[in-house]
Amino acid sequence: MQVLVAMSGGVDSSVAAAVLAEAGHDVVGVTLKLWGGESDSGCCSVSDVDDARRVADHLGVEHLVFNFGDDFTAHVVGPYVADHAAGVTPNPCIECNRHLKFDRLTERARVLGFDAVATGHHARVEPVGPDGSPRIVRGVDGRKDQSYVIHMITGEQLGRVLLPIGDMTKDQVRARAVELGLRTAGKPDSQDVCFITRAGGGREAFLGRRIPLRRGRLVEADGREVGTVDAVELVTVGQRRGLSVGGDGEPRYAVSVDVEAATVVVGDAAALTTDREALTDVVWVDADARRVALASVDVTAQASAHGSVVELTAVEEGAIGRLAIRWATPQRRVAPGQSVVLYAGDVVLGGGTVTR
Repeated sequence: MQVLVAMSGGVDSSVAAAVLAEAGHDVVGVTLKLWGGESDSGCCSVSDVDDARRVADHLGVEHLVFNFGDDFTAHVVGPYVADHAAGVTPNPCIECNRHLKFDRLTERARVLGFDAVATGHHARVEPVGPDGSPRIVRGVDGRKDQSYVIHMITGEQLGRVLLPIGDMTKDQVRARAVELGLRTAGKPDSQDVCFITRAGGGREAFLGRRIPLRRGRLVEADGREVGTVDAVELVTVGQRRGLSVGGDGEPRYAVSVDVEAATVVVGDAAALTTDREALTDVVWVDADARRVALASVDVTAQASAHGSVVELTAVEEGAIGRLAIRWATPQRRVAPGQSVVLYAGDVVLGGGTVTR
């Protein structure tokens, strides 16, 4: 099988390429050039591209670089800035997976005649649909499972996706990299947004060069002003840190953000809880996954990359692409712009984006 392996310069994708090459596949590594600006983390820095190339050389496989910078700006960076300007908290890694790795890259691979695309995500593709169709399943390493961030891959796409390290723990991946003598064996995992540099002032500086950041009011639910915030566009629902709230000294959290009015409503932990969320831009793995989710039997949800699994009591469909979910017990509000992913056991059914 001819496989195009997305190599980010990290240990996971390095071992993914090695596993496929050892299995006898015709492997070609590819690194995506996504961000033309400064980068000191993630898969966008010059050193990461060099690491990927050197690993490919070590494995004896061809290495390519695809420039998808325009797509990255249009589908990831641009929406990231626009969402903050609207008081929404985006997840750029999910949008990068959605538009770049499992759309633009898979289409390029098809045009070039590759049979499949592979990545180093900690998740599995298994034939567990009722007719043996492929579904995304949680990786065996619960601490590193990444099924949440690739939930948007549909059944049609899954037939051309390989996830070679999903049945390995992170420790096993690193041990295998050591055995193979890969330069990425001890490389730490990336934790940051790849196009925002720590040295360059972080998120505030990045956004401040692109949109006006305005001082905002902090008010209680009754409208009483209790403080201020330097930039209302940087506040996330659920945030506590950085909110200069006066009063009785009890913790206050951001409950809602209104950028147009430059106002953040704050409240105690109880005010931050809810028994339901509304989702938009919902994507199902396939029609059967949708049916299972709407039956609301033993369906659970996850609301962050490494969040807890939460039971649901109802999944109700509204207009096209919209969904309402009800938690079995009240949960902390999910910030608008973040994803909620639905599961049946360890199997991904689909997911959507939290809306106000």
